[in-house]
Amino acid sequence: MDIKEIKEYLGSDWTAVQECINDVLHSDISLLNSTNNSILAHSGKQLRPLLALVFARACAADGKVTEATVRYAAASELLHNATLLHDDVADDSDQRRGAPTIMSLMGPAVSVLVGDYWLVKAMRLILGGDSDMDSKVTRIFSKTLSDLAEGELLQLQKAQHGDTVEEDYLRIIYSKTASLFEATCFSAALSVKASEEVVKAAVEYAVALGIAFQIKDDILDYAGTESVGKPLGVDILEQKITIPLLGALSNVSEEKAAEVRKMVRDIVGHPEYRDDIVRFVKENSGLEYAVSRLEDYVAKAVDALAVLPESQEKSFLVELAHYTAVRDK
Repeated sequence: MDIKEIKEYLGSDWTAVQECINDVLHSDISLLNSTNNSILAHSGKQLRPLLALVFARACAADGKVTEATVRYAAASELLHNATLLHDDVADDSDQRRGAPTIMSLMGPAVSVLVGDYWLVKAMRLILGGDSDMDSKVTRIFSKTLSDLAEGELLQLQKAQHGDTVEEDYLRIIYSKTASLFEATCFSAALSVKASEEVVKAAVEYAVALGIAFQIKDDILDYAGTESVGKPLGVDILEQKITIPLLGALSNVSEEKAAEVRKMVRDIVGHPEYRDDIVRFVKENSGLEYAVSRLEDYVAKAVDALAVLPESQEKSFLVELAHYTAVRDK
């Protein structure tokens, strides 16, 4: 699937989102403008606003987006990048999307401040229409911010103890990834006055898609290439037990699983354990298990679209779900 092709298909709607982002970020402070421009120059796939526009058009009675759709789509991208700027500080990351982070170039304080700026501008867009709909959307985006914080702290807690189980893992990736997909599609459906049935489908699709997206990221951490824009095996070095490792742990004895979990807990002092754990995952079918769970969530996402009428946009939504499973970065 070609993301660029979808952006071209969206035409003036996509242009409107880009203009909305640029306009709301503009400042008379040259340092802030140059920093924002640097972030926008390495903006990645911009999957969330793309998803918002496609879903809104797929469920709109006339197939057209609204002014609110554009605002909410732009806000989803701003909020996503705000959390990345904060995450880079929390994780001490020096690279993001294959480029130096703002944190590494300008320091943690600047990264936090710029993240705060993007976050506030996202909320300004969400509240730009002064309507009951904006209030509903504000609540779900606020919930997303709460989910993000809780997910980060739960992940930290679990990393310290090395006792992550699949239920914990799914809660963490819902909170840190799928919750923003959920807010994006919910707000998009609401913006075109979709029926309650379609809004529910938007949430089901988005949550399944977001979980699948993160599972694929976690697979790439074990089996990807440097094209993902970060060193391989970084999750293990950060003591994160993700789905490939959970799958491998389920296939060995309790004694062996306890031994590997101890290696994860001790890895800060023994980074050489990383290669041993990666080998353990590959030798005990951890990647195969993760791929199976990934396919389950892709299927859930596609099934949720059954309520939508046939259209090019619906076809794109199906393609986006399948793209999640085959992407290599």
